[in-house]
Amino acid sequence: MSLNNSTPRHGRRSFLKSGGALAAGLLATPVLAETPAPVSTAIARDAMPTRNLGKTGHRVGIFSLGGQAALERPNNFDVAVPIIERALDLGVNYCDTSSIYGGPDRWSEQYYGRVLKSRRKETFIATKTKERTREASWRMLQKSLELLQTDHIDLWQLHDIGTLEDINACFAKGGAMEAMIEAKNQGIVSFLGITGHHRPAALIECIRRYPFDTVLMGFNAADSHQHSFADELLPLAVEKQMGIIGMKVPARGRILASWTPPPLENQQHSWEGQAVISTKPGTLNMREAMYYTLSHPVSTIIIGCDTVAQLEENARLAKDFTPLSKHQLDDIAARTEPIHKQALFFRNFDRAEV
Repeated sequence: MSLNNSTPRHGRRSFLKSGGALAAGLLATPVLAETPAPVSTAIARDAMPTRNLGKTGHRVGIFSLGGQAALERPNNFDVAVPIIERALDLGVNYCDTSSIYGGPDRWSEQYYGRVLKSRRKETFIATKTKERTREASWRMLQKSLELLQTDHIDLWQLHDIGTLEDINACFAKGGAMEAMIEAKNQGIVSFLGITGHHRPAALIECIRRYPFDTVLMGFNAADSHQHSFADELLPLAVEKQMGIIGMKVPARGRILASWTPPPLENQQHSWEGQAVISTKPGTLNMREAMYYTLSHPVSTIIIGCDTVAQLEENARLAKDFTPLSKHQLDDIAARTEPIHKQALFFRNFDRAEV
């Protein structure tokens, strides 16, 4: 199914030539500004570069903590809570989670809540609803507030927008957008956003229908090889001065040369019903994967971590970040071509085309 998109088209070539980003380096757009500014603690200013989260008025560290990996596993307090605590110690001031991370028990929100009850002022907390109706989304929000042990959410997002059906349901009478706007008007949430990793057209259509504050998009070094988000969605989000959050940067490890594919008989993981079989490691190291996405006009990248050591390494890479040249970006993208299907497993949905 196709969206009749009335948003002006933005070609990748014109994006690179105009305000968007790269040549030998990056243009100094507001989203890309690296000058430290007040966040919540002095630690955050010293730890890593910060960027504007669009026009929200907030500045975020360029590396942020994702709510999956160790943070979605059941009964994992002894591992997950120290990761969150250490992230805040290192100056991570944007934390991502969702009402569906960790299954019905919503373990991810539980782990964050254990930390936020005493450190709420140190971070910008973002959660999501995958529900498409007003009533169900309100229930999700109330439970998020309870589990996160807070009285407000900084960013509430429509989760996993991938098809026209998703969009129409959210924007229909009695749809999720009613709950989002009401929650913002009541001051329960500060900002509204959308997330997606399936096709860029769906997110473009959402932006056409409502002035969302942020967009969370699946965007890694293999992006150009299948349904690119950099071609039209990324420049549109820059034009609208949205906060832009990149996710799936290491593709759950699949883009990394250090990743070992499980035996074929064990590869039962599927994403929305379509299995993505991987037979070889990726082709990049973590530095290349992170720096590729960070060399584009994103506000921050979220990465889930399995250990404190992994978190600390990602924070160190973020602190040492310098933008890649266009030549370096092109080289990294070319090296992902042989493994782009596994690196973009989140775009291989068995769903209707948007």
